[in-house]
Amino acid sequence: MTQSLTTASKFLSYILRHKPDAIGLTLDPEGWANIQELIAKADITIDLELLHEVVNTSDKKRFAISNDGLYIRANQGHSIEVDLGLEPVEPPEFLYHGTADRFLDSIKNNGLYPQNRQYVHLSADTDTANKVGQRHGKPVILTIHALQMHQKGHEFFQAQNGVWLTKSVPTEAISGLNPKVPYQTRHQS
Repeated sequence: MTQSLTTASKFLSYILRHKPDAIGLTLDPEGWANIQELIAKADITIDLELLHEVVNTSDKKRFAISNDGLYIRANQGHSIEVDLGLEPVEPPEFLYHGTADRFLDSIKNNGLYPQNRQYVHLSADTDTANKVGQRHGKPVILTIHALQMHQKGHEFFQAQNGVWLTKSVPTEAISGLNPKVPYQTRHQS
């Protein structure tokens, strides 16, 4: 991304995921913002062409534009309450969570919780999880026994950009890179 794309992407992430009120913008209940209002209220120089370029070139597909082209929203990662309209879906057997090694003690004690977001974010592959973990320090990839969690009543959603979402992951559903350890027998003697 060029610097203007990077700046615009960071701006959109901040406004559409966390602080629309920072520029006096209101999102609808599903997280959609009127594009013309966003452009008019933006405290950076952004136009329709740049906005579309950010949406179309984002490797993580962070944003979506409505079918009528009038609205934009973040696909996931919100710290504000929005209803993305996602239906629960059956996850694959394993999903992955990238984190930093300094968080492992907390995760071992408490499991995974969304912290300041609506959902815990999970990846379908270890490469993506590793990239996420690297952003926070020395990366660690945790294997999540997603299908077994689902079978025990945990709901999973998949955002438009492919990120898997769930409300929390209990410690017994987490293992290192050894997916051969069954979820239900992990803590049995």
